Amino acid sequence: MEKGKRNVRNKIITLRMNEQEFLSLVNFRQKTTEKTNSNYLRKLALHKPITFKTRNVSLDELSAEIIRMRKEINYIGHNFNQAVHKLHTLDKIPEFRHWVQHYDVTRMQLKMVAEQTFTELIRRTQTWLPE
Repeated sequence: MEKGKRNVRNKIITLRMNEQEFLSLVNFRQKTTEKTNSNYLRKLALHKPITFKTRNVSLDELSAEIIRMRKEINYIGHNFNQAVHKLHTLDKIPEFRHWVQHYDVTRMQLKMVAEQTFTELIRRTQTWLPE
């Protein structure tokens, strides 16, 4: 917007509250997406819509399990990469070449399945999570 057409807020309204009222106001505001008390009160006074934060408690357990699974898969992948790296150091011995090739294929399959799982999980949780 041009400087002359900006919506400058230059009018001040003073509101006095006791400690309990103020804490109540802050409590209510924290349940919304508003960052400041001024914005919250302005929207209330002007009857504008206020977006409230909602928490789907049923997702808490699922989220904790997903986090645990992700850490476990990362741990397995890390150990698997270390084993494959060790096999690569032994690839001069003919019988280990077969093992290296086999583990490379298995590693790629594991990585692909993990990525597909995460992608599907993200797709499905998008309907539950707030935007």
